[in-house]
Amino acid sequence: MHLNPYGADVVNLAADLANRRPVSAEELADRCRAAGLVLECPVTPQDLDRTQDALDAWEKVVDATAERERAELLNRMLEVASAHPRLTDHAGTGWHLHYRDDRQPLGSLLFSLISVGTALHLAWRGMHRLRRCAVTECTAVFADTSRTGRQRYCSQRCANRDAVRRHRGRGRAGGSSPSRDRGHAGEAAGDPRG
Repeated sequence: MHLNPYGADVVNLAADLANRRPVSAEELADRCRAAGLVLECPVTPQDLDRTQDALDAWEKVVDATAERERAELLNRMLEVASAHPRLTDHAGTGWHLHYRDDRQPLGSLLFSLISVGTALHLAWRGMHRLRRCAVTECTAVFADTSRTGRQRYCSQRCANRDAVRRHRGRGRAGGSSPSRDRGHAGEAAGDPRG
């Protein structure tokens, strides 16, 4: 199995690694394998360093507020990671397209995959479909793969937390009455879009 750069696989791996940064080369290797990445070379501490550099650059893309700024930052990543696209059938996984040279160390491989995968995700789904969770105290990054493109939260847990907070805030702001409380009771566990 290999990561599909056209889908959200690569962007989800980048978000996972950014949200919970690996602390060792072994952890990095384990998490990449768990995500379906075929590792062709031993993973070294230098790969961890290069991955951290890629994630630092990627988080700047995530935090960019304007489309042009986001594109410019991502283009810088693509320039560093550039290689000729090539068809490959490595590890017997079937023919697929690589946007990188063969047999790269994992850190460079991840830099390439994250750059190209993010560019494809944003170009095909929309430049706004990469963001941080709307809950103030949550800094998690996520790729918006929702049908409508309006996902605001990294998880259902954060959506519920924010719905409860808004509900309680309305109760404090307008006083509490039984009919008002019943009218909003389902919102805490309901639609994450609020």
